[in-house]
Amino acid sequence: MKKYILDLTVKESRRVHERYVLLRLADEQKPLPEMLPGQFAEVRVDGSATTFLRRPISICNVDTKQNELWLLMAVVGDGTRWMATLKPGDKLNCVLPLGNGFTLPYPAKGAPANGDLKSPLLIGGGVGVAPLLYLGAQLKQNGIEPTFLLGARRDTDLLLLDEFSKYGRVLVTTEDGSAGEKGFVTQHSVLAEERFDSIMTCGPTPMMKAVARYAHEKNIYCEASLENLMACGLGACLCCVEKTKKGNLCVCKDGPVFNTEELLWLD
Repeated sequence: MKKYILDLTVKESRRVHERYVLLRLADEQKPLPEMLPGQFAEVRVDGSATTFLRRPISICNVDTKQNELWLLMAVVGDGTRWMATLKPGDKLNCVLPLGNGFTLPYPAKGAPANGDLKSPLLIGGGVGVAPLLYLGAQLKQNGIEPTFLLGARRDTDLLLLDEFSKYGRVLVTTEDGSAGEKGFVTQHSVLAEERFDSIMTCGPTPMMKAVARYAHEKNIYCEASLENLMACGLGACLCCVEKTKKGNLCVCKDGPVFNTEELLWLD
């Protein structure tokens, strides 16, 4: 897909959690380019003496009616702290869309045939829930209602539940049992009670590896969006390389979404 460098206008900066900020960005000049669920943007950090590289942020949602791009970010360093200070009317320079997203429309190689995909399960944890919102919106638009399974440490760490509920059923787990079922996402009772024909996941690597093992054992097609450290976003610097059955691949260029059977997580 063609890549663009855009100066987007901040429409809203909202703290959805003490550690997470949701930015709603708009292009006031022209329609936003086509973007796929699972792709990301490289965001330029201006006015920082300690931040020289762009920051990769997952595309959380694209509202075509409002011509808005949503970015959900964890505030963890100087770059994201600066982004969290942005106010409506400020400009944010973004390179997008980058990487390869989740497989849409179906079928993917090894995925259920088009028309047979009726029960996708979207599993997320932490800020990894971000790309699953746009994926759910696209599935719903295609007439497929997904099930979301979202995990967090406690109830206050669950993000954007009202938004997810617009596109499908929302199930949650929390490690302390303060919301939903107690435990990890792979321990939720729905995995034993229902059969899903595909799983899409994003979040902490241990969580995704556990999801991949479950999918492998149940012979369910599974894709994971990796969150390796990225710098250039174009496959030039090689800092995000992941070992796979096809050799070493750049997560930013060849991913970030991979069929989990192609990763070395199951060996």
